[in-house]
Amino acid sequence: TSIPADPNVKNYSYTVVDGSVYYRENSRRVRPELNATAAERVKGMVELRDCVQNLINLQLWESDPLAIRGEQQRLNRLYDSFTEKYGLINSRANSLAFADDSSYYLLCSLEVLDEQGELARKADMFTRRTIKQNSVITSVDTAMEALALSISEKAGVDMKYMSSLTGKDEESLASELKGVIFRDPGDTEPENIPLAFYDAGRLPFVTVDEYLSGNVRQKLALAEFLHDRLPAGQAEQFDTNVEALRNAQPKDLDASEIEVRLGATWISKDYIQQFMEELLEPPFYLRRSIQVNFSEFTAEWNITGKSSVGYNNINAYVTYGTERANAYRILEDSLNLRDIRIYDTVTDPDGKERRVLNSKETTLAQQKQQAIREAFQDWVWKDPQRRQDLVKRYNEIFNSTRPREYDGSHIRFSGMNPEITLREHQKNAVAHILYGGNTLLAHEVGAGKTFEMVAACMESKRLGLSHKALFAVPNHLTEQWASEFLRLYPSANILVATRKDFETRNRKKFCARIATGDYDAVIIGHSQFEKIPVSQERQERLLQDQIEEIEEGIEELKNSRAENFTIKQMEHTRKSLEAKLKKLQDSTHKDD
Repeated sequence: TSIPADPNVKNYSYTVVDGSVYYRENSRRVRPELNATAAERVKGMVELRDCVQNLINLQLWESDPLAIRGEQQRLNRLYDSFTEKYGLINSRANSLAFADDSSYYLLCSLEVLDEQGELARKADMFTRRTIKQNSVITSVDTAMEALALSISEKAGVDMKYMSSLTGKDEESLASELKGVIFRDPGDTEPENIPLAFYDAGRLPFVTVDEYLSGNVRQKLALAEFLHDRLPAGQAEQFDTNVEALRNAQPKDLDASEIEVRLGATWISKDYIQQFMEELLEPPFYLRRSIQVNFSEFTAEWNITGKSSVGYNNINAYVTYGTERANAYRILEDSLNLRDIRIYDTVTDPDGKERRVLNSKETTLAQQKQQAIREAFQDWVWKDPQRRQDLVKRYNEIFNSTRPREYDGSHIRFSGMNPEITLREHQKNAVAHILYGGNTLLAHEVGAGKTFEMVAACMESKRLGLSHKALFAVPNHLTEQWASEFLRLYPSANILVATRKDFETRNRKKFCARIATGDYDAVIIGHSQFEKIPVSQERQERLLQDQIEEIEEGIEELKNSRAENFTIKQMEHTRKSLEAKLKKLQDSTHKDD
C-alpha cells in the first residue's frame, strides 16, 4: 500500500498516518513490513523525532526562552515514557526498527553513553540551549571590523560587501587597510603578462597572511616586474607589495648549511658532466659520446656511451671502477640513487638461467661507488663561482616558501552548540581547512580533530565553498562520528551509512540518496567508500592522460638521445596502458 508523499516529512523518514506507520521514499509513502512491537517503537520514535525537530527550529528562530523551555520539558516526558517501555534509543532493538529513518542518529545523540554502552546522562538538549542563533550584522564602524566580517561571511576580501557595511567607497577602504590587504597579481610568469592591456585596478585583494606566504621569492619577482614596467599610475599600486615582500624574504642559506648529494635533481647536468670529466678524465676523442643527460619526465639520469671506454683506462676500471662495472656505470647508478650490484648468470640443472648476486664483486664495486660520492662532496663547493651559483639556485628552489599562519579567531560558527567552545588551535585549524586547500591535521590523539573537521564542513557549506561533505572514517567509528557531529551541530542534516546500505542490492540506492539528498554531510566507513566505483568516463580520461604524458616523455627522451633501454621501457608502459584503455572501452561494467 502506498500514498503520495507529504512534503513536510523528510525523504527516507517514517511517518504516522491515521495510526499506521508509513515510510517516505521520494514521491510516495509506503507501508513497511513491521511486526506490532516494532511498529509501536517506530511510532514512539517518530513522536520523539518531531519533538526534537520542533525544539531545534525554536532554538534557530525563536528567542523566547519560555517556549524553548516548554518544548524541552515535553521532550523529557516523551523520552522518559519511551525508554521506560522500549529501552535506550541506542539499543539494538530500537536500531533495527528505526535505523532506516534519516533522523535516527539525531535521536541517538540524545543519549550520552559510557564505555559499557549504558546511559551516562541525557544530552544537553534536554536542559540547555544547544543552537546559537545566526545574527546578521548589517553595519560596522571601521574598515578593520568590515574586513574581519568579510573573511567570516565571504571567506575572503569582498570590497563591495565591506563598502555596504561601512558606507565607505572601495578606494577609502583600500587606503585604510594599506599593509593589511594587497592587490594579488597571481602566479603568472612575468613574460606572459600582456602589459599593454594590464589593469592593476581590477586585481582582487587578499589578506596580508595570504599574500606574504607561499613562494615569496616568485611573488617578489612578479611584483618588482610590474612595479618597473607598468605606467606610473598603475606601478605605484605595487609599492606596498614590493616593500612588504622584500621584508618577508627568507634568510639565504650558505654553502655550509646546504647538504648536496650526488644525484640531486636540482643540480644542472652541465655540472655533473664537468665533475665526470674532471674526475674520470675520459679520452678527448670520446668526450662527445660520453654525455650526461637528465629526463625531467622520468627524473632519471643517463650517461650515454658509458661502455665505449677501453679496459686499459685506469680511472674507469681501477681507481673508480672494476672489471665488472666501470666508473661510468657506477656514476650513473649513483646519480639515480641506486646501490651498485653485480650479478652472475648461472644455469640450473633443468637448463633455466637465473641471476645470482656476486657478493665479492658487489662489495668491490660499492667501495668504488663510495669513493665517487666522496670525491663529489670534495669537488662540489671547491670552485667559488660554482658554489655561488649552486647556493643561489638552492635558495631559489628550496628556500623560497614562507608558511602561512592561519587565524580562526574571526569565525563565528553559526549553528554550533553554544555549550561547546573550540580551542584556539582548533579554530586556526578550521581556518586552514577553509582557506588553505588540502590540509593535514597532524595533532596528537585527543586534540580535537573530529570537531575541527565537522566545524570546517559546516562553515564551508555556509560560505558556499562546498555543497556536501563526505567523511570516510574507520568502519567501527561511523556511529561515534555521527554522535559527535550532532553534538557539535544539533541541527545538522547528516546521512550515515550502515553495513546494510552497502550490500550489493542496496548499494546503488544508497549512492542515489547521497546524490539526491540535501545533506550537510555523509559519513561512511573506509570499506564502504572503496565499494563506490570510479565512473568509466573518469577511468578512461585518467588512462588517456597517462598515455599522453608517456608519449611526451618518449619524445623528450628521443630528443635527448637517451638509451634505447629507457625508451623501450616507456613504450612498454604505454602499450600496457593502451591495452587497459581498450579493455575498459570494450567492456560494460555493471554493479550487480
